Amino acid sequence: MAGRQLRLTKFRDLRLSDPFFDSLKNGYVDFADWFARKSDADVYVVEDDAAVLSGMIYLKPEQGAVSDVTPPLADLKWLKVGTLKIEGRGTKLGERVLKKIFDTAIDENMDGIYVTIFDVHEDLIRLFERYGFQRVGTKTTQSGEELVYARRLDQFSGDMISDYPFVHVAGKKAWLLAVYPEYHTQLLPDSILKNEPREIVRDVSHTNTIHKVYIGKIPLTRMSAGDAVVIYRTTDHQGPAYYRSVASSICIVEEIRRKRDFANIEAFLEYTAPHSVFTEDELRDQYVESDRLYVARMTYNVAFNRRITRGRLIEEAHVTAQPRWDLRELTSTQFRAILEMGDVNARIVVD
Repeated sequence: MAGRQLRLTKFRDLRLSDPFFDSLKNGYVDFADWFARKSDADVYVVEDDAAVLSGMIYLKPEQGAVSDVTPPLADLKWLKVGTLKIEGRGTKLGERVLKKIFDTAIDENMDGIYVTIFDVHEDLIRLFERYGFQRVGTKTTQSGEELVYARRLDQFSGDMISDYPFVHVAGKKAWLLAVYPEYHTQLLPDSILKNEPREIVRDVSHTNTIHKVYIGKIPLTRMSAGDAVVIYRTTDHQGPAYYRSVASSICIVEEIRRKRDFANIEAFLEYTAPHSVFTEDELRDQYVESDRLYVARMTYNVAFNRRITRGRLIEEAHVTAQPRWDLRELTSTQFRAILEMGDVNARIVVD
């Protein structure tokens, strides 16, 4: 079973009678009328193989001051999170949805994002606050008073989580880090290759979470917090690596740990299991069998709009074939060339 998938559809293709919408109809007195008016509008939904809904995200671009909240929001290009409901079931689905919201806002060149939330939704509020949203006012309707949370996308705090998904490059290094194909897209779902089946993107914590854990025997301590990492999906051996291996995404290092930094195996599992593609048994085996063990915790910031083959990395970004590409430091020129080749929105990089 593939599990739940995030996809774009139209309101008219959804059934208001679906039990998923009951809480929204109970919480908003005019929800049914609003839903009918949105018939032709786009909406993201999360559903499983049997088309059972567990998430809905409606995003609406707005230009100008937002006057129906107190105090009004500034005269900017805003992305409004118009309706948001997530039944996460412990799989960190909220983080995956939030990444989609950020991706949409940046792709559409928005100045900021705002959302209105009833104060009873404490988990959702904490999620938005963690990624830089601040309470800026209230909105009063027939359904009651909601809190207004906003995040400016043209202002930065310098904190990598509050500023997510932006990439700060000043004073930081960049690296090329290899990931095997069997792990790549489970860990980085938005970086799926065109020739890969959607079924490999599973509804599990390590797929949905913004925070990823990479575990290996190579000396990851060469990297430091804040460094940028170009993820390099190695060949699937169905053809020459020159054409089959690709750079797919950008992550940012949060923290590097060695085996000795964990008090015991339970501490290692607690740290790695929610964010790693490995099973608990595989993690236990790695901890027991290897003294040379390194862990990189990273944020998943950007999926390239255009994957870059090994051949292009060599020929156009001038990354030499040797030494090996398991962990390879990149020059600033190489890194910026890769961003351009990957068709990454230029505003994502903050100098």
